[in-house]
Amino acid sequence: MSFINYNSKEIYCKIIYAGPPKAGKTTNVQWLYKKTAEQSENSELLHLPLESSPTVLFDFLPLSLGKVRDFSVRLHLYTIPGDELFKSTGKIILKGLDGVVFVADSNPSRMEKNIESLNQLKLQLEDEGYELKKIPLVVQYNKRDLSTAEPVFRLKQALNYYNSPDVEAVAVNGTGVFDTLKIISRLVLTVLKGGELQ
Repeated sequence: MSFINYNSKEIYCKIIYAGPPKAGKTTNVQWLYKKTAEQSENSELLHLPLESSPTVLFDFLPLSLGKVRDFSVRLHLYTIPGDELFKSTGKIILKGLDGVVFVADSNPSRMEKNIESLNQLKLQLEDEGYELKKIPLVVQYNKRDLSTAEPVFRLKQALNYYNSPDVEAVAVNGTGVFDTLKIISRLVLTVLKGGELQ
């Protein structure tokens, strides 16, 4: 649910990066920060480390998002811990979200963790009153540079329940990272302007 600041004429949208531990959620957000920090003077990257799973808050204003009824659109990007241990933290981060990027690990040995994490996300969203199929969602297949990477068609079958937009990525070098952000931003803006998700 977007927050509107009438004084500054800004709309704040909350996008969550979710997925299993070590799938590349934080790497996505860190890469975006590194590439956009110079263009956005108010950008700040905050790390809230929780033992082995870092949670990150990242806020920036991409120029390409434009305006909605004279209001600038500002994105707040969060990563959500992948470990079950942090369910309560995850629930706090999910409140008021506008869109989700699910980052999947392409390593075949992580397929079970991908499925478990997606199912957990779905349940947590339902607890907060959301339906995964009714909110902007992009599925990112990360670590495509692995020589043993799971074929994309298998990842789609196992993880892309709702035929959501999806992107192949290598977050460590930025491949697919901006594409993922552009797609989720476009979906969030569509909903913000009163449009329907297809």
